Amino acid sequence: MTLVFLLEEASAREMIKGFLPRMLPQLAEPDYSVRYVTFNGKQDLDKQLVRTLRSWRSPDTIFVVLRDQDSEDCRTLKNTLSAKCRSAGKPGAVVRIACRELESWYLGDLAAVEKALDIPGLVRYGGRSKYRDPDAVHHPSAELTKITRSRYGKMTGSRKIGPHLSVERSKSHSFRVFVDGVRRAVGAAAQRAHYNGVNTT
Repeated sequence: MTLVFLLEEASAREMIKGFLPRMLPQLAEPDYSVRYVTFNGKQDLDKQLVRTLRSWRSPDTIFVVLRDQDSEDCRTLKNTLSAKCRSAGKPGAVVRIACRELESWYLGDLAAVEKALDIPGLVRYGGRSKYRDPDAVHHPSAELTKITRSRYGKMTGSRKIGPHLSVERSKSHSFRVFVDGVRRAVGAAAQRAHYNGVNTT
């Protein structure tokens, strides 16, 4: 079974690589493989998504599309991307939106950021009203840069923070929805594989 992440930027890949063992420990087993397809920004992802999905011929593949919301309407964006997946013949692809940016997920777990970047006391910012709903922060990357005093960088920061992220601790609803969607898809695929295996022996 192959799990394929289609991502708008390399920093998302670095975060997922670090977080994946906590999100899906079973992927360490030899029956699973993970691939990352990174696009050159959201416009490139939007343009190339259908072609990329159509060209993927490997069976037993789970596709996960992750894109930042930025200033767009979240529901409309998800519906548009889901329609692209259907038109590419991959209606089961998991489409998730980071509201508003990937950094919203980091603001939702400042304990992870504090540990990853070694900034004592950073977690106290989580008690401020503006950070209680990180998905509603309009410029989360700028906020994260400010409170870390520019010690956060998109690539290095994502690489360091990923291994420390916690679903249970996170205040980001879109992060929890992302994790739940991926876990459900992998679990369902594993059940189908087991059922097919039982019925073909």
